[in-house]
Amino acid sequence: MIMYLVDSFRSSLLNIFTHKFRSVLTMLAIVIGIFAVVIMFSSVYGIKQLIKQNMENLGWNNSIIVYPSDGHQTNVSRRVGAVGRRFMYMRRSVRPLSVNDYQILRTNVEHKDIYPMIDTWSRIFLPYKQENIRLRATSNYYFLNKTYPLGQGRYFNYFEEKVAAKVAVIGHHVAQNYFPDTDPIGETITIGSNRYRIIGVLSADVLNKVGGMNFNEWERRQDLSAVYIPISTGARYLKQDNAIDYIYIQSLDEASFSDMKNRTRQILLTNHNMGHNFSFQDVGSMMVTVSQELENFIEKWNITLTAIASISLIVGGLGLFSTMLISISERMLEIGIRKSVGATSRDIFLHFILESMIISMISAVAGISFAILILKIVSMAINFTFPIVTEGIILGIGFAVLIGFLSGLYPAIKASDTNPIQAIYYNE
Repeated sequence: MIMYLVDSFRSSLLNIFTHKFRSVLTMLAIVIGIFAVVIMFSSVYGIKQLIKQNMENLGWNNSIIVYPSDGHQTNVSRRVGAVGRRFMYMRRSVRPLSVNDYQILRTNVEHKDIYPMIDTWSRIFLPYKQENIRLRATSNYYFLNKTYPLGQGRYFNYFEEKVAAKVAVIGHHVAQNYFPDTDPIGETITIGSNRYRIIGVLSADVLNKVGGMNFNEWERRQDLSAVYIPISTGARYLKQDNAIDYIYIQSLDEASFSDMKNRTRQILLTNHNMGHNFSFQDVGSMMVTVSQELENFIEKWNITLTAIASISLIVGGLGLFSTMLISISERMLEIGIRKSVGATSRDIFLHFILESMIISMISAVAGISFAILILKIVSMAINFTFPIVTEGIILGIGFAVLIGFLSGLYPAIKASDTNPIQAIYYNE
């Protein structure tokens, strides 16, 4: 049996190389179809991974933002006595979120990332100009969560955060605009009524490199155009009562998101004497919704692209079917001689069905190789790596096997049913 398969393989290759031009035209449509399938899976999967990776790098997934509530709130409690019912109304003033809330949450809530934020605009005073600049007070976790590495200097240390030191980490664009020809580390800048010593400079945006895949570029440019000070410094000099604007919390994973949110609510209620002095912006749920919509869209797009690729494969299958019929007509003498020396109808059937599948498999290998080459070239050109998706390769090979089998089925049956005497004298 092995020798028979080897013989069929050699015969198929000989027939392909004997009719080179016809073979190339036959395989071309299948090559294009397999190429389209692999490219489709790799590009769609790559885009999904890019979106997921950037959501994680931007800190959008599995997260909530806790804001202080606005205005006043009335809490109602009901007490039932021996005589009847009476209601007691209690009016509480809203208490802002504070550095203390942040420290309690950081200690008692299981999280991946957590940071507080004070976000304001203030006047920067320079020897040659004065203008408004974004001033933010936060912790070092903000830079890690948002993927803002240092270009120079360092982040805040424990002592500076403890004593509310007047130090600052400036964004990359701040350094470019205000210190174009000097090293900003150690320089002092005046913002509002306070002077801050620069200890660090954030590097250029690592998620939006030139020639790369840009993601939320505008917001990240604004982040790198701000000045950052320790949260304790901001709470002391920019706010009253150690107040902060909001607290960002990210869960360890999607499964622990709900527990993290409930735990946060319970701790804040306890710390605020059961006053609902806060509200949640559920970024995690929004991102889950967005991700689901993207998944649905990409799934529909996959179906559309698969249908388009299938058309090319069907055309290739029809071409292969026609080629096999022509090949049988040309090789009637060979079929007659094979049967005359003892080949059975089963042997002839297997010979031609194998030939059809070999042609289809060679087309699949060519299409997959061409797709990988194009993906490598495009990845280098746009500075983003498109993965070679195994599912796409498996599907392409599966399509090739199916097309080869179906296209060669009828011609193989026709060849196996041929009378050997008629086959020998077919061309006479």
